[in-house]
Amino acid sequence: MAAIAVCPGSFDPITYGHLDIIKRGAKVFDEVYVVVLNNSSKNPLFTVKERMELISAVTKEIPNVKVDEFHGLLVDYAKSVNANAILRGLRAVSDFEYEMQITSMNRVLDEDIETLFVMTNNQYSFLSSSIVKEVAAYNANISELVPPIVERALNEKFKHKKNKSRA
Repeated sequence: MAAIAVCPGSFDPITYGHLDIIKRGAKVFDEVYVVVLNNSSKNPLFTVKERMELISAVTKEIPNVKVDEFHGLLVDYAKSVNANAILRGLRAVSDFEYEMQITSMNRVLDEDIETLFVMTNNQYSFLSSSIVKEVAAYNANISELVPPIVERALNEKFKHKKNKSRA
């Protein structure tokens, strides 16, 4: 049986921290599905389609990574692709409490799907999509935080927002 993992997130936008977890997961699993969730409680900067395109672009050199989207319960998506694991990154202890709640619920829903936590590389432990967006909104250098294609996409988004605010 193939080892298949689902790596879920909003990825708004994908950062080097996300990419670190995806690359490391791709070394362990036969297939990694990076799935973009549409979280209705968040107000995303990028559409689901745009996020999927950015993820596809930055993972194109990793042959066992597939990019998809889902709505609904993660365990249902995992079952639909025959995944036996959910891959989650942890930046700090503060992430663990939230992730433990989600993992416990997923285990109630399907005890056959394991959740594996990967500690992010120390250089990305502070990094979040929210921080990247905030810094990018002020036209600061984000080249060490996101791949070049993501940096260009962020600059383009914020250029339009700045133009609208001036009108």
